[in-house]
Amino acid sequence: MKLQEMIGLPVFDIEEGKKMGKIHDFMIGHNWTILGLELERKALFSNMLKTIAWDDIIAYGEDAVMIRNQQAIRKMKVDNIQFTYSLGKKKLCDLPVLTEDGLMLGRISDVYFDQKMGNTIIGLEISDGFVTDIIEGRKWLPCTSDMVIGENSVVVPPMSEECLDNAIHSVNG
Repeated sequence: MKLQEMIGLPVFDIEEGKKMGKIHDFMIGHNWTILGLELERKALFSNMLKTIAWDDIIAYGEDAVMIRNQQAIRKMKVDNIQFTYSLGKKKLCDLPVLTEDGLMLGRISDVYFDQKMGNTIIGLEISDGFVTDIIEGRKWLPCTSDMVIGENSVVVPPMSEECLDNAIHSVNG
């Protein structure tokens, strides 16, 4: 499944069946795991976010994300988030992907995870620009433990270009 496919999905608590909000973004850790999700905000310039830890998600699917109850929603300071998927200062989306020997593979356009593997990110969708995306399509790069999320780029091993494959439309468990 792609993170982009989940943004905007409603979040419901299963105890009361109450809609708690919609997914606004995802929190990502240095070790290529999804730490949780952010709900949409009411105040634009607040430094606090409503978040749900990945462990508090009971189930998720094409149409909704389910949490046990309202206590799963916690407030978190924006500065305490390692990385996000699409918004904020430390976002993965649009980060350049460079090999250790200086080859630019493209920019991150989406992030894949497999429901069977829980919150582990399994791959990155890489865009090499609009024209190349139309002609050749986007590429998919499997995540490995030696890939590093940096402040201004993702650095991957030297031979990663050989691992690029055509992008997958969806990886569902």
